[in-house]
Amino acid sequence: MRILLLLFAISFAYADDHSSEENEVLAAVQKLYDARNARDFETVVSLNSSSGVYSTNSDGSFHKPVENITLEGLERSYPDGFNLVHYPEAIKLSKDVYFVRFYYEGVTGKEGKPYRTRVTTTWVNENGGWKLKTQHYSSAQYGGTHETILEDFDN
Repeated sequence: MRILLLLFAISFAYADDHSSEENEVLAAVQKLYDARNARDFETVVSLNSSSGVYSTNSDGSFHKPVENITLEGLERSYPDGFNLVHYPEAIKLSKDVYFVRFYYEGVTGKEGKPYRTRVTTTWVNENGGWKLKTQHYSSAQYGGTHETILEDFDN
C-alpha cells in the first residue's frame, strides 16, 4: 500500500514539472520582455527570428506584414512604458516550435496609461536558440477595440 501511495504522489509531482526545453523557451520569453522594459534593444533584436516576425496588435488594426526587427527601428520608435509577463504557458507544437501564451500588463506612454492584453506567441529554435516568430496581442480592456480609419488601408 505504501508503494502505491508513493507512486501516486510521485506521478503528480512529475506531471507538474516543466521539461528543460520548455523552461528554456519560458526563459527566452522572460528575457525578451525584461529587455523591452530595460530598453536593451540589442537583446530584443537577438531574440527575434532572423527571418522576421509576424505581428498583430491589440488595437484592432490589421495584421502587420513580416518585419525584420532592427536596432535602429527600435531606438527610433519604441514606445515608453513598463509591462510585465503574467502566467506564461509554453506548449510544444513540433520539434523546434513552441506556442506560448500569457497576460501582459503595465503602463504605456509618458503619461503611464494602464495597459492590459492577452498575448500569444510562436517561438522557433534557430541556430540552437529560441527566437520569437509570431506575436498576437489581444486587448483585455473589457471591450476596447480599434475603430477603423482610412490610414489602416495604407501600405
